[in-house]
Amino acid sequence: MLSLDPLGPECDSPLGSKDLEEEEGPWGGGSGLPPPGCFHGSWHHDVALDCKGSPEGAEARAWTVYYYSLLQSCLQQAGLPETQDRSQVPRTGCPGAEVTLCILGSPSTFLSLLLEGGVQSPGECVPKFPHPLLQKGQPCPGPATSQNTRQLWQLPAFHRASCPTPSGGGFWEQLPPTTQGPRLEVEGMGALSPPWPATLLPLPTGNMLLCLSPAWLTKVPAPGQPGEAALLVSKAVSFHPGGLTFLDDFVPPRRATYFLAGLGLGPGRGREAAELARDLTCPTGASAELARLLEDRLLTRRLLARQGDVSVPATLAFTYKPPALLRGGDASPGLRLVELNGKEGQETLVKEEVGAFLHSEALGDALQVAMKLSGWRWRGRQAMRLYPRAELGPVVDTVLALLEKLEEEESVLVEAVCPPAQLPFPGSPLPGPELALRICAVVCRTQGDRPLLSKVVCSVGRGDRPLRHQSSLPRTLEAALAQCGLGEASQVAVVRQRVKAAAEAALAAVLTLEAGLSAEQRGGRQVRTDFLGVDFALTVAGRALTPVALELNGGLCLEACGALEGLWAAPRPGLAAEEAAAAPLVETMLRRSARCLMEGKQLLLLGAGGVSKKFVWEAARDYGLKLHLVDSDPNHFASQLVQTFIHFNITEHQRDEENARVLAELVRARGLQLDGCFSYWDDCLVLTSLLCQELGLPCNPPAAMHLAKQKSRTQLHLLCHHGPPWPAPSLYAVPCCPLESEADVDRAVRQVPLPGVMKLEFGAGAVGVRLVEDASQCHEHFSRIARDLQGEADHPGIGLGWGNAMLLMEFIEGTEHDVDLVLFGGRLLAAFVSDNGPTRLPGFTETAACMPTGLAPEQEAQLVQAAFRCCLGCGLLDGVFNVELKLTRAGPRLIEINPRMGGFYLRDWILELYGVDLLLAAAMVACGLRPALPAHPRARGHLVGVMCLVSQHLQVLSSTASRETLQALHDQGLLRLNLLEETLVPGEYEEPYCSVACAGPSPAEARLRLLGLCQGLGIDGPHYPVAYFLSHFK
Repeated sequence: MLSLDPLGPECDSPLGSKDLEEEEGPWGGGSGLPPPGCFHGSWHHDVALDCKGSPEGAEARAWTVYYYSLLQSCLQQAGLPETQDRSQVPRTGCPGAEVTLCILGSPSTFLSLLLEGGVQSPGECVPKFPHPLLQKGQPCPGPATSQNTRQLWQLPAFHRASCPTPSGGGFWEQLPPTTQGPRLEVEGMGALSPPWPATLLPLPTGNMLLCLSPAWLTKVPAPGQPGEAALLVSKAVSFHPGGLTFLDDFVPPRRATYFLAGLGLGPGRGREAAELARDLTCPTGASAELARLLEDRLLTRRLLARQGDVSVPATLAFTYKPPALLRGGDASPGLRLVELNGKEGQETLVKEEVGAFLHSEALGDALQVAMKLSGWRWRGRQAMRLYPRAELGPVVDTVLALLEKLEEEESVLVEAVCPPAQLPFPGSPLPGPELALRICAVVCRTQGDRPLLSKVVCSVGRGDRPLRHQSSLPRTLEAALAQCGLGEASQVAVVRQRVKAAAEAALAAVLTLEAGLSAEQRGGRQVRTDFLGVDFALTVAGRALTPVALELNGGLCLEACGALEGLWAAPRPGLAAEEAAAAPLVETMLRRSARCLMEGKQLLLLGAGGVSKKFVWEAARDYGLKLHLVDSDPNHFASQLVQTFIHFNITEHQRDEENARVLAELVRARGLQLDGCFSYWDDCLVLTSLLCQELGLPCNPPAAMHLAKQKSRTQLHLLCHHGPPWPAPSLYAVPCCPLESEADVDRAVRQVPLPGVMKLEFGAGAVGVRLVEDASQCHEHFSRIARDLQGEADHPGIGLGWGNAMLLMEFIEGTEHDVDLVLFGGRLLAAFVSDNGPTRLPGFTETAACMPTGLAPEQEAQLVQAAFRCCLGCGLLDGVFNVELKLTRAGPRLIEINPRMGGFYLRDWILELYGVDLLLAAAMVACGLRPALPAHPRARGHLVGVMCLVSQHLQVLSSTASRETLQALHDQGLLRLNLLEETLVPGEYEEPYCSVACAGPSPAEARLRLLGLCQGLGIDGPHYPVAYFLSHFK
């Protein structure tokens, strides 16, 4: 089994010495024309591949045509339609305000990524102008950037959270006067009179773009960021769901929010691609600088050898004036590094070192050694030389010959050729000809810089011949092992787990290396390695099947995965859908794009919240958000963590409209140039919408926020909402009756079937919620609340500033669930469903939770649709919302809508499991930007948690499960702690003190870990039976 893609004896080419720009290949620079007439198909050739303003020479044009034909051939073989040329009508969009994922590279290499990107980020019909919920005639303050220095491609292109129109006349002027709105000044376009609401002919535009030529891209200096440039896309092939592709021109050009260039060698354009990727303001997934490091086999071999979970071939390296990264440091297992001061006169040293290496135990059962050169110049250019391990003389002579070719920082490697694993093991039937296995693993960087194995692809061939990418057929690990004689499911699972651990450890090593590099060494401030391909040989070490890491690459492994996925181009009945290899990579591209779009945004935040919202300030700093805070507490700790702090009483809700006008004047007086305004604090939601209306910022209508905020109004409104369309929101609403006086209680008891639930109209955190079984209990509870919870001072933060009115609603049997939604323009972008455990009746304080849901897919979909339709029924079209429902035998029933981001642990869990940050999504919506979310996020594990209450756990929270103990366990990764209250103060009307959760690959394992932890810490007990609270999650 060979540790590189060798050319083989018949393809052995002379050793050469060429720099990056002199190499041949698609992106390597230099000269050469593509191979003629190698694609067969019936697609159109008369397409507009020229980019206006960026003419190409004959040679460059030939390569552009070649790659377009290659793309059509790939689409044809995948059973997908031909690319449609619609460049005659340029796409318009929101320059700098929309996700733009740009790939520059070979279509065959990146096809899997491009198709997945078309599914995960399909874009939308644009322009969406103006935002339908903005107040007419109100100017929206733009960013703090000076109007005299802003360029057309900068954000925003309008003086309002909106997208540009194609021209300043024509279509607009033909509309009737009644549909025209106020004239707006648009940069570079003059005054426009768009209709209100504006309706342009829909021009669907995709967010995943493939550039077939560097000429389709332009770098422009970024104001305020010296040395960095923005990347503009003037022409590209856009990818859409269903594999639809379009050749598009963009006027004005789109601003890339993520860029990935294929930097492999071959004839063409490596120098141009490398220069385009250098020092960009947008996130970048590759650079020539990083590629030079990762293609240095000695450097990566040493890097991997130091990882505990990665096995590498025994290697002897002769290096000439090694780079700083290879000097010094601890010895690496199985790797012997010999530093040379010169290339001549080394015969004695080479003979001694090679002799000792060939006789060392590190080679194990290897019968051959391979020799190759290491360094960027030699990638893909050299032949591998193989010799029997016993032949010392030829090995020494070859090493000495190769030393003459070295330049500084290059090396000669002598490494063991890993013998193929003999499958099956002794005792099983003998197989046919000896077979060897090459395993290719794609691993992606996910949320929190954690590596995640995406897909494993294998190739099988004769054991006496080298296996190469593109010269062997891809197949799954299971099929490949079965071909070699290993079909036992448990043994296959062990191999897969070892490959997973090694591949993820390899990427972790690379990320650690990058973290120690400067921006200049990486090729730019925004350059990161987001995915990696790792090639393994499967051998036997210590009677165990062991994957041995041979080399790192990106494009070849991604292409192999795409080829395997292409086997299912024509779906067949019974075929289970499998996640694409590029799915986690696309999620990372979207996550980084969101950061790019939001960096530097100015946001006004109403209500700081308590200790449970401490994550907001850390996240804002991490995302580069500029927060301005309004809060009632002049001494709030967050007042020191924001750009501007405005002390203002935000609890007097009877004066919300007046307060909104006063706050708007305060904002203008301070000269704040806001991009958006939002809140996650229950008390401030209506005031926020009123203030947004005053400032002309994107928001939901105040009437919709009022409707959602008052629980009885929500239910009674939806009960009257019979549709169409169907199913109507009335099907999910629950009968209820508002209570403002004792007389209302008697009337409610006659109208609402008992048992029922009494709760505060504007309450939060289940404070004051109680099961009532008869009229006397209703009167008793109403009197108790009227006496104990009269105003904000009695229990801050639960909405008593709105008063202490109550409601009685029918008690609904069934399991309780939270659905967290992200909506934009009335469209559902994402939904996350979690399960809640049984409450401690007659109270309703939450006890336990599980995410993702354990419901059947149909039941989950029913909950999502119920939550979505209830939000639409209340007029909530834009934002992040938390909807509480019960799943009954007759379907979902609404408990309440919280028109803000979910509280307690929900934001943290969703970020941990799905890599989606609801806080960032809410901030993007507040700025009028469509959140950059994957269309189908998948959970990367399971979380099961339990709440701790001061009334039940005061003793253990002061001893065995103290805050310090829980935090230490959290830091060790043994549990997930979400602190919800600052102090241990018992009270009759309490909220949970903290949430303690455990993760696992399955709900059962997470549940067992949590139960054991709770028993050990003393959280579980006779009066707080954790096992019972977790029983719903079985």
